[in-house]
Amino acid sequence: MEIKDSVALVTGANRGIGHAFVRALVDHGAAKVYAGVRDLATVADPGVTPLQLDITNPAEIRAATVAADDVTIVINNAAVDSEGTKLLDGSFDDARRAMEVNYFGTWAVSRAFAPVLARNGGGALVNMLSVASWIGESALPGYAASKAAQWSLTQSLRQGLRDQGTLVVGVHAGFVETDLSARFDAPKITPASVAEQTMQALVDNSTEVLADERTRQVKAGLGSPP
Repeated sequence: MEIKDSVALVTGANRGIGHAFVRALVDHGAAKVYAGVRDLATVADPGVTPLQLDITNPAEIRAATVAADDVTIVINNAAVDSEGTKLLDGSFDDARRAMEVNYFGTWAVSRAFAPVLARNGGGALVNMLSVASWIGESALPGYAASKAAQWSLTQSLRQGLRDQGTLVVGVHAGFVETDLSARFDAPKITPASVAEQTMQALVDNSTEVLADERTRQVKAGLGSPP
């Protein structure tokens, strides 16, 4: 699909990968980019339209579909980790929060904006996933589970939105240079790289982005023994 002259919404748009998505859309000629955030004061980019959007708040999601009824691209990027939930002990609170934001939040935004995309010609829905969609992470079991659920949801959305002509893209990456991964000592790619690869997938009408070598290796080995 064409990014030039498109109208896009990015959730979690004020930092990290979300901010890189916003910049990439502007650089590729999007006519308007809505930056969905919980705090409007955190959006400072010129030419970007701040949009109040907590993806766990049904009222804010409904309001967003009215305010941004011209969108042709929706990028579900907003996410949290589950740092406080350990595998074998402690509270499940952070894991529940990760599922609420990463899975149910993505589902809620996708469900709400699917009719908007349909009215505007189909467009595209992009979900920011993870290599953790396919492999367990003992350090972040709640996060990995939420991303696995989000991957399953992405496949369901791809089937369910096919007839209205919506391209559904799943973006998988390992460690990216963001606040979420700052405490991990591992090779990382930049948010800009993830965003640019996603822009290319949209242009090519591709349904999947495997943003780094580790992710490509994991995907290729899914049928092999652990």
